[in-house]
Amino acid sequence: MRFDRIRLRNFKPYADADLSLDDGVTVIHGLNGSGKSSLLDACFFALYGARALDETLDDLVTTGEDEAEVDLWFTHDGTSYHLHRRLRRSGERIQTADCTLEGPDATYDGARDVRDRIAGMLRMDAEAFVNCAYVRQGEVNKLINATPKQRQTMLDDLLQLGTLEEYRERAGQARLGVEDVRSEKRGALDQLDGEIEAYEERDLHGTLNALRSQRREVDEQVERYESQRERARETLDTARSVLDEHEDRREELATLDDEIDDLETAVRETEREREEIRERLREERERIDELDDEIDDRLTETELAEATPEAVDDRVETLSTRADERREEAAEHRTEATALETQAENLASKADDMTSRATEKRERADGLEAEADTAAEELDERRERVAELEAEADELRASFADEPVDFGAATERVEQLRERLADVRKRRQEIAAALESARRRVDEAERLREEGKCPECGQPVEGSPHVERLADDRERVAELETELAAVDAEREECEAAIEDAEALVDREERAETIDDRLSTLSQLVDDRAATVEETRERASRLREEAAELDERAAETRDAAETQRERAETVREQATETAEAADALDERVERLTALHRRLDERAETTTTVERLRERRERLADLNDERNDRLREKRDRRRELAEAVDEERVAEARENAQRAETYLEQVGQTLEELNERRDDLQSRIGSVEGEIDHLESLRERRDDLASKVDALESLHDETERLEAMYGDLRADLRQRNVETLELMLNETFDLVYGNDAYSHIRLDGEYELTVFQKDGTELAPDQLSGGERALFNLSLRCAIYRLLAEGIDGAAPMPPLILDEPTVFLDSGHVSRLVDLVDEMRSLGVRQIVIVSHDDELVGAADDLVRVEKDPTSNRSTVERVDDPTLTAVSGGAGLD
Repeated sequence: MRFDRIRLRNFKPYADADLSLDDGVTVIHGLNGSGKSSLLDACFFALYGARALDETLDDLVTTGEDEAEVDLWFTHDGTSYHLHRRLRRSGERIQTADCTLEGPDATYDGARDVRDRIAGMLRMDAEAFVNCAYVRQGEVNKLINATPKQRQTMLDDLLQLGTLEEYRERAGQARLGVEDVRSEKRGALDQLDGEIEAYEERDLHGTLNALRSQRREVDEQVERYESQRERARETLDTARSVLDEHEDRREELATLDDEIDDLETAVRETEREREEIRERLREERERIDELDDEIDDRLTETELAEATPEAVDDRVETLSTRADERREEAAEHRTEATALETQAENLASKADDMTSRATEKRERADGLEAEADTAAEELDERRERVAELEAEADELRASFADEPVDFGAATERVEQLRERLADVRKRRQEIAAALESARRRVDEAERLREEGKCPECGQPVEGSPHVERLADDRERVAELETELAAVDAEREECEAAIEDAEALVDREERAETIDDRLSTLSQLVDDRAATVEETRERASRLREEAAELDERAAETRDAAETQRERAETVREQATETAEAADALDERVERLTALHRRLDERAETTTTVERLRERRERLADLNDERNDRLREKRDRRRELAEAVDEERVAEARENAQRAETYLEQVGQTLEELNERRDDLQSRIGSVEGEIDHLESLRERRDDLASKVDALESLHDETERLEAMYGDLRADLRQRNVETLELMLNETFDLVYGNDAYSHIRLDGEYELTVFQKDGTELAPDQLSGGERALFNLSLRCAIYRLLAEGIDGAAPMPPLILDEPTVFLDSGHVSRLVDLVDEMRSLGVRQIVIVSHDDELVGAADDLVRVEKDPTSNRSTVERVDDPTLTAVSGGAGLD
């Protein structure tokens, strides 16, 4: 898998950027903080969204913008794909507006579908992809400085073994949860068994039958008394009907009395209201006279011939129009004055900007001349360095004159000596084993001989084969000891010869490294010489441009002063026109006051008419009330004549007797009902207990089934927990062995021919570096540059392990190194270049290096330069056709 192209709009510091990436080594070069790492963030964000970064969506959109877009074209397994993501501000939040993955066979829409498709296609989620491909800036010493436990956690996370531990912990938590539930259910089952046994000891069905018989007897008594109570109620109802009729007549009489009083009161109040309305009519007519006088007075203050609302409205409209025209004219003058003042300010600001730009150009010219001087000094230093390296290379080749091999044959001699050493070690192992066996036989024979008898059978040992062979065995032991000493001497001789031969190999490699470095430095010297001259020419051009800007600034300031004078004249015209509009507004206000008086007179006239109509309606209403008063007085006389006192007295006696009987029978029925209710309650209680017993039996059967299921589930979770633990341990051991092998292969390329022989990574993730003399060192005992190279070797080995462990035939993902030279001196940077070449030889098609270091440029197939404008704080990106130009120009080339 490799990245083909990335295009950005309003993403982090990039307003607009478009970059193509090819196979091989691409170096993204620029000053610190220029936005180099943001290009990588855009690639990861396009693939997996914000979860691939340690940032929120709000952090990804360029400051001050409401929308951002990222497009990524990449190739996977020989097939091309295009990813598009667009972010948009919605209220106070940034949200994903579009997310699309286009492939040859299908198109996927939506952030979740795209993320799932990418994870399935690359066989890695966001965390796995970033951990595999990306060696982050500032983390070069993180694995070395960590404790073994911390290192184990970090490596497990990188190798994605932490998920298995998480699954094991989940299984363990599930097992504990099942145990808690199982214990709870077992306790509940024991409790149910006790409750069921207690219920079964009672005769619930016998008790229920006895209670039902008692309830039937009570029901018969209740039915008899209720029949008698019904006849008494009929008598009571007849008597009450007579009494109610009598009471209704008395109530109607009382009601008639109240209604007659209310009507008489209403007639009196209405007459009083009519008198009040007559008084208000007098007051309103007086107000009309007053308003007529005020209207005449105000009419004389105007230019009108008559005081009508229409005439006032016409005059107000005319004066208001003239006032508005004056105000608009004043506003136009003020707007013109403001525009002239703004033009003056803009011209003055423009003149200041020209002066500032002229100053900046002079300062940049001074800086370029200083850079040219510095570059000239560095050019002399590099020429001296070339001479030193040539002398060192000649000295190294000359040193082979007195050695047993010619220059270039040292590696072959080391391999021959190592094969001889392996044979010697094998012979020593065989002799040591034979010696140990012979010594055991001698010790056994001597022990039997001292005891005189066999401890098992009790027979004498004199004449036995063990004792008779003792002299031969002792002789054999002496021979083997002599052979072992000879083999040890030969081994020491081989090891010393190997050490001498490895020193020769180091000289050869150093000479070859110097040759490579000389080639690069020679080209850098030539390019730096051309750059010095070009820098001086740029400084001269900047000074000429600064002088031209000063002349233009003076002309612009004169134009600004002219515009300020014009603005003052126009603003005085605006003041005069505004005063004329205010005078017209005063005349309009006088006319408006006259209009208000005319309106008030019309309203008062309307009020007088309304009050007169109200007084007439009240007179009609009192006439109607007097007619109804006569009718109610006639009805009251009729009711008083229709009352029968004897019939009412008889009805009262019948009602009293019926009520007495009903009270007595009610108490009896209440007692019987209470007894029946008690029996029914007891019956219901017994029936409930029987139902509860059946429910307990059903719950007991259900609970027993659950306990059996929990027993099975507990065994399953226990096996699952053990399986995840065993699987993690097995995978960890296999990964440790493979990682140790790959780490030694990578580290041997970087330091195998120096003072270090190999690295050991044990099962507890303890790292140990071995020197050539066998001395063990912890990684934190290495120098700063050596620790950085050690960690880069470790991360490259992890990358190989992760990439080669992916199922299928898809190529490795890109290898991305972010500022890998932070802790490296110039001598170690060349070894980092060797490491990059080695990763290419292992099949990594695309390597991206983000760095501000010039020395990595020589290892680049493609060079990408990133710059940030200090004024706008926006970054730009461009490809450099000749990578060596950036190497020789250093930081100045990025200005």
